[in-house]
Amino acid sequence: MNLNSAVALIALGMTSMASADELSGTLAKIAETKSITIGYRESGIPLSYVDDQQKPIGYAVELCVQVAQAVKTKLRLSELNVRYTEVNGSTRIPLISNGAVDLECGTTTNNVERQKQVAFSTTTFVAAARFASKVSDNLKEVSDLKGKGVTANSGSNNLELVNKLNTSQNLGLRVLPAKDFGEGFLMLETGRASAFVLDDILLAGVVANSKDPSRYVISSKALTAEPYAIMLRKDDPEFKKVVDESLASIYQSGEASKLYKKWFESPIPPRGINLNLPASKALQALWQNPSDSADPGTYNAE
Repeated sequence: MNLNSAVALIALGMTSMASADELSGTLAKIAETKSITIGYRESGIPLSYVDDQQKPIGYAVELCVQVAQAVKTKLRLSELNVRYTEVNGSTRIPLISNGAVDLECGTTTNNVERQKQVAFSTTTFVAAARFASKVSDNLKEVSDLKGKGVTANSGSNNLELVNKLNTSQNLGLRVLPAKDFGEGFLMLETGRASAFVLDDILLAGVVANSKDPSRYVISSKALTAEPYAIMLRKDDPEFKKVVDESLASIYQSGEASKLYKKWFESPIPPRGINLNLPASKALQALWQNPSDSADPGTYNAE
């Protein structure tokens, strides 16, 4: 199925839209400006990152592009300008809240705390928080990190998790916030940190693209499940409904499965590395029965 067919299927599967003068919130904004802004991450391989031409690419980005095309069809727009804005852990929520970004298509976990400020689509990917370390350090369990430097991205669930583990298990960690994925891995690479806590799919991406992937290992035990979703503005149920219906149609059409194979089971830019990660049972279940639950217990990330 090509993109045009998928978008047509999405449009057919969605309920009819009100006339333009009855629209509100994000849909009214898009209809008026004939533009939609996608927020992306710089190095969230393979979900949301930039290629060697600095073009936003990845599984999450492509999902959002298809959602944007479905919105265009739904609003009966003759044209829709898809714009891109880079976000990070600190800026993503403010940029959604102030209207600068309409769809945050990165690596953001849906959780109850964030729902106080923003809304989320149905889950698009299920990751698990783990830590990467150097093989030579032989760090296997959280308890092995006692007294060591541990890094995680600022503004992330992972940094909160590190702080909670540090307190609850009396680990005496040196907690080192990183501004992004690249800085976090650099701390590990240079020895400033002994472990880098991040979602497993992102760890797989940064390790695979490092100078010598054989030097690093990712912990086998998941620290927590992380349901990723598209972040949206809060209190805009009309727009969320369109986004959720779009995603459901993408899942049901089989397009999501094709996108997954493209980004997780095939060579990807910029270095042609194949992550060889088959879709998890949790993700396949979501394709059959979409959910926007923020409860990690809903998902089996192992």
